[in-house]
Amino acid sequence: MRIKVLHILYAYFNSNDEGLARYEKDLFYSIEKSYDLYHLFFVLLLDVKEYAVSKIELAKNKRIPTREDLDPNMRFVENRIIKQLMSTNRLYRYIDERKLNWAYHPELIKRVYNDMLESESYASYMQSAENTYKRDKEFIITFFSEYLVNSDLLYQILEEHSIFWNDDIEFVLSMNIKTIERAKAGQVDINLFQLFKNEEDKEFAKKLLRMVVLNHQANSDLIQENIKNWDVDRIAQMDLLVMEMAVTEILQFPSIPIKVSFNEYIELVKFYSTNRSNAFVNGVLDKIINQLKADGKVQKAGRGLME
Repeated sequence: MRIKVLHILYAYFNSNDEGLARYEKDLFYSIEKSYDLYHLFFVLLLDVKEYAVSKIELAKNKRIPTREDLDPNMRFVENRIIKQLMSTNRLYRYIDERKLNWAYHPELIKRVYNDMLESESYASYMQSAENTYKRDKEFIITFFSEYLVNSDLLYQILEEHSIFWNDDIEFVLSMNIKTIERAKAGQVDINLFQLFKNEEDKEFAKKLLRMVVLNHQANSDLIQENIKNWDVDRIAQMDLLVMEMAVTEILQFPSIPIKVSFNEYIELVKFYSTNRSNAFVNGVLDKIINQLKADGKVQKAGRGLME
């Protein structure tokens, strides 16, 4: 949610359109598109599996098949995680409702399959003496973290389809990986993430966007007070936006512990900025939080939320 709000805020502050309603609409559309992509990546895995099955059947039907053709290694196509995904009705319902598929990009399925086939990790997996659920899970995580992350064709296709996917690929793939990491042997299907945990989650995104915009000047002034020895014009806009978001969340969301907000925005800086930015934002936010506490401006509901 925070990443999506950051993207929309960046667009808002770099445009001449001050109408917030349009950007709120873009925010939720962007979140929906990321959720589409989350499902599409699982579908791509299943499509690659089906392509592998078709290659196995083709080899069996050769005029003079080899022993390997007749007795193929089925470890990938019988991967336990893939079987769980194929039993996940929520996945199929969603892609049917949203009409999501890779039907117009068979070249991508083939390319990912060939890249996988040529990799050392695939050879190691297929030849391993360990045939366990854990090993299956590790390989599917590799599928997302190696074959898809490094697929130039995937990036090219997605860029052509939606401007909202340009910056989403690695983040969404990390959510696919987290989903697989949570999977357990013995489960029939895979427990997919929901678009929003609850209505409160949805309202958090909307309120955060609004509050950053409405308190932009006050928070900018507060940040500038704490970077007196720095040339503001030389500080990356993304770093300033992250700090504005952090200050807004600390002040406007009494149920979120300060430590949670602080850590979340430091992670954002790590993802979108440099190591130098990480240390800089960390230090500035720490000073600001201490100042806000000293001035009695931070109100947190519940024990332990001030730490």
